[in-house]
Amino acid sequence: MELRKAPAAEVGMLIRKPVTEVYEAFIDPAITSKFWFTHGSARLDSGRQVEWEWRMYDFKSPVAVRELVKDQKILIGWGEPATTVEWIFKAMLDGTATFVAIRNFDFQGDADQQVKTAVDSTDGFALVLAGAKAWLEQGITLGLIADRHPVGVPST
Repeated sequence: MELRKAPAAEVGMLIRKPVTEVYEAFIDPAITSKFWFTHGSARLDSGRQVEWEWRMYDFKSPVAVRELVKDQKILIGWGEPATTVEWIFKAMLDGTATFVAIRNFDFQGDADQQVKTAVDSTDGFALVLAGAKAWLEQGITLGLIADRHPVGVPST
């Protein structure tokens, strides 16, 4: 009998900014809103419940902060039903850059639904990292999340 590994979304990106600055960009909704969601109810803090909003989609998601390790790790539960998202931050290039790895897992449903959700999540988190890189390195808001599902274009 073959054991199958549960599907997970896994993405990573080098961002040419110090780890403290990159970590803070994912903790502080005033910064995160430049490249991901449009509004966050509060900064991430261990044990805190917050809410993230994508107003262009009229969508909100509950977020439960499970673990924070300053400049190293963020672990949350998000969505309904909740999945787990883990960010790992690794200082690189003598501290002038950070490699960010994001893993989203614990998907619900049958095997086909779990795979579909993992693929969709991989797509989304790749855009989040690309947007974070553009904002943190160049100060450019690309609008990747807002433009991913524009009104009038059917979902794929």
